Formats: sequence, structure tokens, C-alpha cells
Amino acid sequence: MTDDPRNQGLAAWAGFFETLSLETLDRLPALTVPEVRFRDPFNDAHGHDAVRAVLLHTLNGCRDLRFTVTHRLFAADLAILRWRFEATVAGIGRMDVIGTSEVRQAADGRVAEHIDHWDSGEHVYLRLPLLGAPLRLIRQRLGAFPPR
Repeated sequence: MTDDPRNQGLAAWAGFFETLSLETLDRLPALTVPEVRFRDPFNDAHGHDAVRAVLLHTLNGCRDLRFTVTHRLFAADLAILRWRFEATVAGIGRMDVIGTSEVRQAADGRVAEHIDHWDSGEHVYLRLPLLGAPLRLIRQRLGAFPPR
């Protein structure tokens, strides 16, 4: 499977995130189709310029940002990346998030769609000063076990 364009494209995409910086953003158009879609809990961007803007916003809002891709899984029409995101985020503090991304690719291996899945409630909303306390109370009342 190493000669498969999807495998090569996914390896390049994972490497892009693992080396994400202001200097590497210019690699985005070569790795994605022009109408690429990028969605996470806070964004739904379409096209190179919009995705670049999301990534630039992430880079500008984080210190010591680091993505580590830990797993790559392939299905017939989809690849899954499991990753760890570490950074210090303004207004939130230190984040250490495990998440997954659904990655759909064109036949040539370029990324057509990237959809992130991670718990923004736990890692963002519960940590905000005004929202955190009532959300923690709701979580405690709805859960069978107290949060760790």
C-alpha cells in the first residue's frame, strides 16, 4: 500500500500537521484539492484560502503548538487519523487533546475533506470562567459517575 497515492497523500497530510507552522502553510495547496473542506468544532471552511485562514488563526492563538499523529487507518473511501494536540491557548491555558480526523481524498491522494472530532466541551467550554461552572454542574447531574 506504500505506492498507493492515498497512502502517500495521507502521509504528507499527517506530516503537514506535525510540522504546522507559519513557514509550512504554503504547502497547503499542493496537499489539497482547490475546494477542500476543513471542519472542526469551531470552523467549517471551504477552499484553500479559508482553510489557510483557520490554520493561521490556530497558529496565532497558540504557543508551543504540537500535533502528533499516532494512528492512520484506511477504509475504502475514507482514512482516519488519530492525533494528539498540545498547546497553550490564550484565555484557556494548556491543552492536551486526543482527537480523530476523517479524511476523504481525491484519487491522486490530495485531501478533499478533513473533519475533526474532539471534545470541545471538556477542553474548552468547561474551562471558561462564566460557562464552566454551570456546565460542570450539568455534567455532574447527567453523568452516572463523577468526572475525574
